[in-house]
Amino acid sequence: MAAWSLSLPVWMKASWFKKRGYQKVDKQGVQVPLWKPFADDAVPAEWIRQRKTPERTPERVTVTSFRNRWCPAQNLVCERAKRAAGGCDERIVFNEIDTADRATFLEWGIWDSLFIDGKEVRTGPPPSYQKLKGLIEKRLKKL
Repeated sequence: MAAWSLSLPVWMKASWFKKRGYQKVDKQGVQVPLWKPFADDAVPAEWIRQRKTPERTPERVTVTSFRNRWCPAQNLVCERAKRAAGGCDERIVFNEIDTADRATFLEWGIWDSLFIDGKEVRTGPPPSYQKLKGLIEKRLKKL
């Protein structure tokens, strides 16, 4: 049996699963896949790793949100990032990538995440609109 968890002291804590006999398979950021074998010949699930990183747009701040639609927290992050990137500054490019489509997920190896100029933004717990706006403005100043 496989389980997806977080290494943060919030919802879906990896430590909860470990106390119940699950073993860590891998780790990517704060995401921790675990498994618990129930047969001698059981093999742990294979973690799909990130394959690509969003590219920057020259002379622009590029905000890229990956959203699979099943995670309410990531849905909130995407909406906040979209609002923070919106407005009348044409130097900001917002890209939303729908990873509910399996082919898109497999192409990227990312199901939910946020990047600003190719750098991943920690999204757990979800950053506020003000925090995201500040990160974008900081990047604008470096153009």
